[in-house]
Amino acid sequence: MLSSIGIPGLILILVIALIIFGPSKLPEIGRAFGNTFKKSTNDLISNEKEEKTNFEEKNNRIALEKSKRLETK
Repeated sequence: MLSSIGIPGLILILVIALIIFGPSKLPEIGRAFGNTFKKSTNDLISNEKEEKTNFEEKNNRIALEKSKRLETK
């Protein structure tokens, strides 16, 4: 979606934002956007790590159960 905007489109968006919000509010808006982006990427990374850990734990439990069944036979 964003790949079709291009550089001229981004410049136009920045100019419109400058006109609407003014130069004093743009740093605050940019900071808020950056913090939101950073938080969402950190959440995605932590969710991925958590899913990987859960997957490994599940595989370890399955392997342990299989080994116990083989020992009892």
